[in-house]
Amino acid sequence: VMLKPPSSDPLMGCADDDKLIDFTDVDIRLPMLVYMSREKRPGYDHNKKAGAMNALVRASAVMSNGPFILNLDCDHYIYNSQAIREGMCFMMDRGGEDICYIQFPQRFEGIDPSDRYANHNTVFFDGNMRALDGLQGPVYVGTGCLFRRIALYGFDPPSKRKSSRKNKPPPESDTQALRDDMVEYDDEIGMEIHPKRFGNSTVLAESILVAEFQGRPLADHPAIQNGRPPGALLAPREPLDASTVAEAVSVISCWYEDKTEWGDRVGWIYGSVTEDVVTGYRMHNRGWRSVYCITKRDAFRGSAPINLTDRLHQVLRWATGSVEIFFSRNNAFLASSRLNILQRIAYLNVGIYPFTSLFLLVYCFLPALSLFSGHFIVQTLDVTFLVYLLTITTTLIVLALLEVKWSGIGLEEWWRNEQFWLIGGTSAHFYAVVQGLLKVIAGIEISFTLTSKSAGEDNEDIYADLYIVKWSSLMIPPITIMMVNLIAIAVAFSRTIYSEVPQWSKLLGGVFFSFWVLAHLYPFAKGLMGRRGRTPTIVFVWSGLIAITISLLYIAINPPKSTTSVGTSGFQFP
Repeated sequence: VMLKPPSSDPLMGCADDDKLIDFTDVDIRLPMLVYMSREKRPGYDHNKKAGAMNALVRASAVMSNGPFILNLDCDHYIYNSQAIREGMCFMMDRGGEDICYIQFPQRFEGIDPSDRYANHNTVFFDGNMRALDGLQGPVYVGTGCLFRRIALYGFDPPSKRKSSRKNKPPPESDTQALRDDMVEYDDEIGMEIHPKRFGNSTVLAESILVAEFQGRPLADHPAIQNGRPPGALLAPREPLDASTVAEAVSVISCWYEDKTEWGDRVGWIYGSVTEDVVTGYRMHNRGWRSVYCITKRDAFRGSAPINLTDRLHQVLRWATGSVEIFFSRNNAFLASSRLNILQRIAYLNVGIYPFTSLFLLVYCFLPALSLFSGHFIVQTLDVTFLVYLLTITTTLIVLALLEVKWSGIGLEEWWRNEQFWLIGGTSAHFYAVVQGLLKVIAGIEISFTLTSKSAGEDNEDIYADLYIVKWSSLMIPPITIMMVNLIAIAVAFSRTIYSEVPQWSKLLGGVFFSFWVLAHLYPFAKGLMGRRGRTPTIVFVWSGLIAITISLLYIAINPPKSTTSVGTSGFQFP
């Protein structure tokens, strides 16, 4: 315990010449501050971040029991001190009793000015998340989120518990109706509090109803249901004693969760690399809704990986979690009727998007195949096909322009997102699908590398990490795509020049599509160059092996036609 709970009475500061800030007539009380390091033992699965968050929830319930919980990653900090108040206003306002969490956008520092690898992810945070806010709410992204404690305990929202309150006689007054609702809702929750669900801590069990009551909106209007009367929170806090601290230590022990529903129905959900998405999905599936809160001044800021290899490993971890979700009971196909139909489609996309890498790989190799074979992708360019192609292309362009204008995203940011979507789709997403299938079919567990974030400790160059090239097998598919398309362009160009009837239209068509693929891979190629073009030797080795393999395969599949001529000495020359 770093700071003990403050007293109930205000503590005013006084003028002091030695201090830089004048605290005269300012309440200088500080809230309780507790540092927690949970117990870990061999043989017990500590469940990484999800296990740490659940331990924090239990310890805080015993010691402070605040009705709202702010979740920040260790590389994030508070940039706007009023953001928490804005988030609480949503939950405490009329109709806010069904809000499970307030998600804030992620904003990053230390990103290179060009945002080479789309670290800001503006299309997702300023486009997709805003769109989800119009449905049942944004997904939980793992940090910058303000939770309602009672929602983390796995209870249904108040609006979904009203079925048992029908066919009752009308109340005598609004006050009586409020009191009846409070008693009935407490009884319903109390029936679900038992050791098999929350563990054998009596203090923790008793804190649940208190947290639920304190998190209710203020009943200052007849339209507010499940509210609390004014002045109900003015009771003084009990002082912290040794028994309370001992209880907090007990609930974070490694054995406490045995034979309970922690990690299954209660708290952060276990069993997935992306436990954040699964936890938010479970809340939405129970009928809760969430809110996306964008403040004028950024609420929180953090760091992100600006190195190519670290960025690819981060995307691999996210995509692997999505594949796990697709093959688990958390698949949105199996969601309850409480999940909005469009919200269900959004969660389906979360689990399906890594599988688009299979089609994306085919898309990237098709132009090269066209150039190698000498045949255009489409054999006959009739009017029907051209109209179809023009309609699809125009629709995609219009949709992109509307999204950019609606969300306020710059065209350069949108293009960076498109580029890295292809880079990640042909590397990390494809590997995630393979790993997911191996886990489902062969039972091979998935391991991932923790993301290394930019520290910005180099005073001479704060973007030094951007130029570091660390070899990874994730780089093989994009390098292969680049080499195949470059070799295909060279082969098609030489064939066209030395042919008796050059067909430049077919060449230009295939070259255009190959250059379109290469344009998307430009940030990846630039990342391989490192600082001042210092490309690692391993990149040249892999590029040479890939080029030789492709050339030999092409010769084996399509051997050159041989012509025989007889010389003066009788020998045959090919």
